Amino acid sequence: MAEKDILVVGGGPSGIIAALAAAEDGLSVALIEKRGFVGGNLTIGLPVLGFLSQKGKPIIAGLPQKLIDRLRATGAASDHQACPLHVSLTLIDPEAVKTVALEMLAESGVEVMLNSVCDGVVMDGDRIGGIVTGNKAISAKVIIDCTGDGDVAFRAGVPCEKGDAHGGMQPATLMFRMDGVDTEKLRQSICSGPETYDVDYIPPDYFCRNRRFIVVGLRKLMRKAQEAGLSIPTERTILITGLRDGEVWVNMTRVKGVDGTDPQSVSAGETKATEQIEGIRRYLIGFVPGFERAYLAETAPFLGIRESRRIVGRYVMTRDDILGCRRFDDAVAVGSYPIDLHRPNDDGCTLEWCGDCYDIPYRTLLPQGVENLLVAGRCISTTHEAMAAIRVMSTCMAMGEAAGRAAKMAVGEGISPSDIDMRKLREDLIAGGAFLRT
Repeated sequence: MAEKDILVVGGGPSGIIAALAAAEDGLSVALIEKRGFVGGNLTIGLPVLGFLSQKGKPIIAGLPQKLIDRLRATGAASDHQACPLHVSLTLIDPEAVKTVALEMLAESGVEVMLNSVCDGVVMDGDRIGGIVTGNKAISAKVIIDCTGDGDVAFRAGVPCEKGDAHGGMQPATLMFRMDGVDTEKLRQSICSGPETYDVDYIPPDYFCRNRRFIVVGLRKLMRKAQEAGLSIPTERTILITGLRDGEVWVNMTRVKGVDGTDPQSVSAGETKATEQIEGIRRYLIGFVPGFERAYLAETAPFLGIRESRRIVGRYVMTRDDILGCRRFDDAVAVGSYPIDLHRPNDDGCTLEWCGDCYDIPYRTLLPQGVENLLVAGRCISTTHEAMAAIRVMSTCMAMGEAAGRAAKMAVGEGISPSDIDMRKLREDLIAGGAFLRT
């Protein structure tokens, strides 16, 4: 059995940052990732949303910003751009993330084990004695579950929940990229013809001012395409311009009923989403300005899962906490993304904004019943509605930094993560550049 001070399970946005934070003082840190690359949802064509608050102020900083800065230094990330709908938009190169994140982990001394899945845990009373992956076992003083699905917590017996009151979870999406798009024609069409090219929430002058943007809406064009016999699985067009000219990522496949913790369900979802791409492609080329000569260039390496398990922790964050811009004494991260709930049982989406930002308390990262485990990412302790706000990658990265620093502190002092001094943790986060409301 390999022995580490800290083990991070899951190499997505929260896991990368958790491992970097945990390794800062020279502790032995390992990260295991089920795919052949790190990055998780940073690699599927999505922009990073929510680095800025609804008032346009930076609220995600520290190690997440360092990752963006490294990407930006190679031309693989944009500046943070305010967005009327998604609060803020940061475009990234999905392929560059895989390389840059691995470089940063190597520089920090983190041992990365790819193609490794948490198959089980070995319990020692109320502590995890080790993680089993394939034919190997790894023990660690503190473990951080950044799987997105709460895999470690679930296997350790932590109480978990899924979905809404009826178990319904937000639909899954397979992103894909179209190249050869005349994005300037698309932008000018929206800017000059707002009644024809109706866009949800975002005013036309936004497109007049910004060459990079997200389009959400175009419902009239979609109705024309559907009247012409095309099958489109969602009620809104969602397009994201890429970093390179002519590149647009499409967020329009929609598969209801996918359980991200069930490989068979995910496989069926991947198949269905792939089948949906053709109708969407034909719609874009035939009806949306700028797509006349576009072509399908790439599909994401895996299905994007918005929601699966959530742990039940020492505190359960709620919709009221989000919309009330609530402050917490044990706040370790700040978010501002709205409650963006893709409804489980139809093709629509509900958005609710708080007007500013809200705290994420440390207790939501602490699972019930297991002493040497922390959780970061979308599977922290929240309700179905609150999860729809905190699930975006910038917020998950901020949680990862908090979990990594808390784990480092617990190991250094020989205590459980639940016993650390919150004042010291907050001071360590602030000293590392993280933003907290004081």
